[in-house]
Amino acid sequence: MVRIHKEGKNFLVVLFVVLLIINITILISGKLNYIYSVSVSIPLFAFFLQFFRDPYINKSIDNNKIISPANGKVVYIGESYEGEYFKEKKLQISIFMSPFDVHINRYPISGKIKYYKYHKGKYLVAWHPKSSTKNERTTTVIDNNKIKILVRQIAGLVARRIINYSTVGAKVNQSDQMGFIKFGSRADIFLPLSFKPIVKLDQKTIAGETILGNLD
Repeated sequence: MVRIHKEGKNFLVVLFVVLLIINITILISGKLNYIYSVSVSIPLFAFFLQFFRDPYINKSIDNNKIISPANGKVVYIGESYEGEYFKEKKLQISIFMSPFDVHINRYPISGKIKYYKYHKGKYLVAWHPKSSTKNERTTTVIDNNKIKILVRQIAGLVARRIINYSTVGAKVNQSDQMGFIKFGSRADIFLPLSFKPIVKLDQKTIAGETILGNLD
């Protein structure tokens, strides 16, 4: 049984009704081959069904570890200047989410939300170097007294909506849902330069499960 994320339920209902109407209209009119219409409609609906899936995960809960905020592939690990909140160089880990990855984002640590901001922007491809500062995005900073980290959700070329459940001052739990990005996108996490990641480039990650590294 596929569990559907709440952000996709209304969309899927509307899509199902639209496809049903189209196929019934084609069947009644007889102007087009009904089999062709069905052969397109079923894969299309199946694609969106898998996109909005909300699978059960084995949550990683450990205050001495940083957990991946996103499902996808690690596309960047390196030093980067973070100019919105920290205004200094940080270790950046970027995870690219393809349209076939689960698009639920999760909190890498437990703690308190110290900062949150939504930015309107462009829709460059998510792996473009400038997408982290030019694209539609959100910035969330979490502090647990041991470490303060920043997570940035970045919309991609086809993504047109970022959902984030963060509220400044709220306490959040590691691996719980932080938000959802609709269609191809990216998540960046900014950590202290002293952080030693255990993930590698091109490694696949699972939000809420994969350990990015340990705290000293």
